[in-house]
Amino acid sequence: MDPVDAKVAWLAVLKHDRQFDGHFVYAVSSTRIYCRPSCPSRRPARHRVSFFPSAQQAETAGFRACLRCQPQSDQGSLHEQRIEQARQYLEKHPGETVTLRRLADQVGLSPFHLQRAFQRSLGLSPKAYQDATRIERFTALLKCGESVTNATYEAGYGSSSRVAERVTNTLGMTPSSYRSGGNGVTLRYTTVGTLVGRMLIAKTERGVVSVSLGHNEDDLVALLRKEYPQALLSHDPKGMKPEAQALLQCLNGERLSNAIPFDLQGTAFQRNVWKALRDIPRGSTRTYREIACEIGQPTAARAVARATATNPLAVAIPCHRVVRGDGHLAGYRWGLKNKKRLLALEQERQED
Repeated sequence: MDPVDAKVAWLAVLKHDRQFDGHFVYAVSSTRIYCRPSCPSRRPARHRVSFFPSAQQAETAGFRACLRCQPQSDQGSLHEQRIEQARQYLEKHPGETVTLRRLADQVGLSPFHLQRAFQRSLGLSPKAYQDATRIERFTALLKCGESVTNATYEAGYGSSSRVAERVTNTLGMTPSSYRSGGNGVTLRYTTVGTLVGRMLIAKTERGVVSVSLGHNEDDLVALLRKEYPQALLSHDPKGMKPEAQALLQCLNGERLSNAIPFDLQGTAFQRNVWKALRDIPRGSTRTYREIACEIGQPTAARAVARATATNPLAVAIPCHRVVRGDGHLAGYRWGLKNKKRLLALEQERQED
């Protein structure tokens, strides 16, 4: 958690400012009690006050919770409620430019604290989150048959040039191509047998765009066609032999070659998470919270879970190495059974 700005914190305490509840607690040396900023108790002398980012840290330092304001009861939940309110507000106003000040007023936080808290919790700033929501809405409208022009304005974009640039960078194709299910895009693919079933590898001109696992080739090709219904699928086992060999070697314990290009289509936050997943050592696991800490956003565990679930490259980006906080296996888009097999296989390789 970020350190507390003592000057700002003391002003909040003097004003009994509720918008700082959940951001820090203050402790009084003479009574050994800590309170939330809005506590109605009489204010102590400044020289007796110290600040802590959390109730837990205050208790570790030997202070006990105030019975009047009960600062330990909902410090985390207050924060989470306000961030959730902000998130919902952004999603309910996709066609509007919601300023940070307007959003902060809606949830009762200062713009400064909202920006930091939102970023920590969801891994994106409010502006970046609204941008991501617009793209999701835009692509959903295209899938429902809306024209590019109608989808552009329904999603809240002011011009077609803005949306064209953003969607092309995110999805790897133009809005028109995406609307037509990849029309004009050629996807070369191959399938190979592995110890965990069949593996399909597909690539665009820019690099590998999909790696999926399944029981048989027909099902895997059907899933690829569902994602890109109008793309030209070209079965090219000979031309894609280098990619297939590299991924098979990766399954056998070798590091994935950097010579294999990827066409990763995702937000900056997703790409940060996917990079962290690739850094997990073979035979090891990480929790969502640990990944959040590694990318410098320790309270963004839920956002990390969402990014992990949308990973398009099985094995290449080893999202199977991420587990829940209690150590149990979480879901896996290619099946929990395959996740167990992959982890068991890696553990066996480590022991050999």
